[in-house]
Amino acid sequence: MATSMTLTGIIPTLYEAMNTVSREMVGMVPAVRRDSNVERAAVGQTVRSPIGVAGDLEDITPGQDPANSGGSTLGYTDVTISKSKAAPILWSGEEQRAVGTSGTYNAILADQFADGMRKLVNAMEVDLWAAAYQAASRGYGTAGTAPFGTAGDLSDFAGVAKILDDNGAPVTDRQMVLGSAAMANLRGKQSVLFKVNEAGSQDMLRNGMTDRVQNFAMRYSGGISTHTKGTGTGYQLSAAGAVGDTTISVDTGLGTLLAGDVVTFAGTSDKYIANSEISGGSFTIGKPGLLAVEDGSDAITIGSDYVPNLAFARSAIVLAARAPALPDGGDSADDRTTITDPFSGLSFEVSVYRQYRRVKYEIAMAWGVGVPNSAHIATLIG
Repeated sequence: MATSMTLTGIIPTLYEAMNTVSREMVGMVPAVRRDSNVERAAVGQTVRSPIGVAGDLEDITPGQDPANSGGSTLGYTDVTISKSKAAPILWSGEEQRAVGTSGTYNAILADQFADGMRKLVNAMEVDLWAAAYQAASRGYGTAGTAPFGTAGDLSDFAGVAKILDDNGAPVTDRQMVLGSAAMANLRGKQSVLFKVNEAGSQDMLRNGMTDRVQNFAMRYSGGISTHTKGTGTGYQLSAAGAVGDTTISVDTGLGTLLAGDVVTFAGTSDKYIANSEISGGSFTIGKPGLLAVEDGSDAITIGSDYVPNLAFARSAIVLAARAPALPDGGDSADDRTTITDPFSGLSFEVSVYRQYRRVKYEIAMAWGVGVPNSAHIATLIG
């Protein structure tokens, strides 16, 4: 079976595969702010994602001309490229001939390209979820109990919404990404969402998914799994904590405290999310920090294992995706192209390498995750 020496002949196959993946986008990738382009980046490289900032408020003073004001410095988030991955596809001449017609080969190749892109997207999904829940502000819910388990009770929406409201998160473009257990309860217990006369939409009834509930865009992710807590016991504060503190000083105690652990302090019920392990006698919690003054000897309790479902403002999490780095002058690829998904903005780099009596295709991408505002992320504990 003859094959082209370039990728031009399989461009339709590539776009068919990309369209398949974009229609099944996982929960986190479409929910976060994306900075994606075809520029190249290497692992460890920092890319700067700009954030628009308006000028400070000013008094209105009538006059012939408007005030000479409004200049502002753009904000930005620096994101380190942490992964550079490729999904390989290898065909020998014998394998191509064994499948028969070129139509069958192209159909199989489309499935392989779709699977490769899917694996890249799934890897980004897990990285986004892990970075987000380990950087979250506070949590709502009960460890070991999947949310939305009580019929007609939507207080789980209200609980995480209150955290975001109190933290000053934007009301528009809020996202909620659920794991399988929470989504099963939403589909099986909350009949108000799929009664068309009450919900105003048949999406949940027909598709098992709804668009927005209480101002959250609803999404489902297979990348959400159980967080296993640290082994720490007996820790207590070694210094008083003031409202707004994010660095918590500790003494005594044994074992580990991990990023993502749910911690509470004696005398208060707020569930804070540890953003770091204990190092140098302290650990950090997500912004805006402590909501109440804590005494210097208050005991610290580490919560149980739990499933971190997430509620957040889109702008709180950034995914930076780039084409992987190449040496000057390129490498041994016979051809290389980049295809960009108009839905997600993600750009997949596809290369072809001609080898001895076989051909290797490669779908590649480099990416990193940043969390510029942990205050705008709340964990729905399950």
